[in-house]
Amino acid sequence: MTTTIEPATPPGHAALERHAGRWWALGVLALAQLMVVLDATIVNIALPTAQRDLGFTDSGRQWVVTGYALAFGSLLLLGGRLSDSFGRKKLFLIGLIGFALASALGGAANGIEMLIVARILQGAFGAALAPAALSLLSITFTDPAERGKAFAIFGAISGAGGAVGLLLGGVLTEYASWRWCLYVNLVFAVLAVLGAIFRLGDEPPQNRDRMDWPGVITAVAGLVALVYGLGNAETDGWRDPVTYGFIIAGVIILVAFVTIERRVAHPLLPLRVVLDRNRGGSYLSIAIAGAGLFGVFLFLTYYLTSVLGFTPIQSGLAFLPMLAAVMLTATTIGSILTPRIGPRPLVTIGALLAAGGMFFFTRLALDSSYVTGVLPGLIITGLGMGLIFAPTQNAATSGVQHHDAGVASAMINTAQQIGGSIGTALLSSFAASAATNYLAGKAPGPQTAALAALDSYHTVFWWSAGFFVLCGIVSAVTFRTGPLEVDPDAAPVIAH
Repeated sequence: MTTTIEPATPPGHAALERHAGRWWALGVLALAQLMVVLDATIVNIALPTAQRDLGFTDSGRQWVVTGYALAFGSLLLLGGRLSDSFGRKKLFLIGLIGFALASALGGAANGIEMLIVARILQGAFGAALAPAALSLLSITFTDPAERGKAFAIFGAISGAGGAVGLLLGGVLTEYASWRWCLYVNLVFAVLAVLGAIFRLGDEPPQNRDRMDWPGVITAVAGLVALVYGLGNAETDGWRDPVTYGFIIAGVIILVAFVTIERRVAHPLLPLRVVLDRNRGGSYLSIAIAGAGLFGVFLFLTYYLTSVLGFTPIQSGLAFLPMLAAVMLTATTIGSILTPRIGPRPLVTIGALLAAGGMFFFTRLALDSSYVTGVLPGLIITGLGMGLIFAPTQNAATSGVQHHDAGVASAMINTAQQIGGSIGTALLSSFAASAATNYLAGKAPGPQTAALAALDSYHTVFWWSAGFFVLCGIVSAVTFRTGPLEVDPDAAPVIAH
């Protein structure tokens, strides 16, 4: 496995890269990333209220979530390649504006159909926005030390965005309206668009190769089938023919996609991008961590609301210590040590810390308090996640050719999305089975139902801990020892 590095560019680029505007560029890109990441959880908080307001069924509620995941997960690779071909800033702006308009459509929804269409459009424009943002960050910061700091901030936002979404969703739902959980994206988008216009530049597109349409079709079809099958497993179970039929079809189509990519002259996803040890390790690590992370955001929220009786805003506030812990390790240890020692020890330690936080949650009882029962686990998990996200995102785009930066960035988002979908389906299935098994042969009643729910949460936390342990093993085995290979003379984005 090899890492290809671009030839050195003229010295003038180094001076441009040192321009203070690059830190403004980081703020713009981080704001856009926050908008995309928090949207995965902010709408979940608003869904029960939206369901009562619009009068749709539980199956319709599932499609509000699945529609976004289908569009976002399946179109990321295409979005990454388009950003390489037509300009990263151009796709970044298109994604921002489109995401904002789709959010406005969802906020104004007068029925479930309109809301689902808006969520699908959000996912599609998010698939253009997310890889463009990460690839712009990658080519803006090429100095190893500054790159470590930039990716630490960006990674912290990626790791903590879900918690921000829970908090913001709770505040907006309780004090304004569920519709503002979508309208708020207009505020983020306006600020990011203005910042991009005045503070963000781009280098000329370097990939004018003909589009690999067979690869596009098989990638989109395979990912749609896989994500749909996993989403169906959460509602209808693994034995449902639709579930395993779509999952099997998705795997077969994705195998065909890999075969195509090995043979075409200009592949959508050059295999050199994923076969590099550091990049491959980052994709696997973030996918597995994404699966485990849903044990925190989804099922711990259930515990807070159903057992401790927290309101939506209290649930969001409860996650703030985790957010602070993510920011702490990402912007200090992750920022300082990644350029010096590389991602291998940091991601491994971070994954084991996160597993420790999950083990702590397995001790929760019906009479546990937030301070002694929940808070320590949140802090431990957050400290670990801060050491996972920043180094993996850095590694995913290090040493990659500039004309592959977009698709390499798309892969990290695709891995996280697919990992999250797998985690949601698996953990939901395990939770349902655990509750059913607990209730078997017991007299029904409120106490029994509460204990069954608690048993399902414990099951999820144990499995999430296992995911994080697996993430630690994978990162220890796949990542190379030593600092990341970065080209210090790579042409940066010209920040105004």
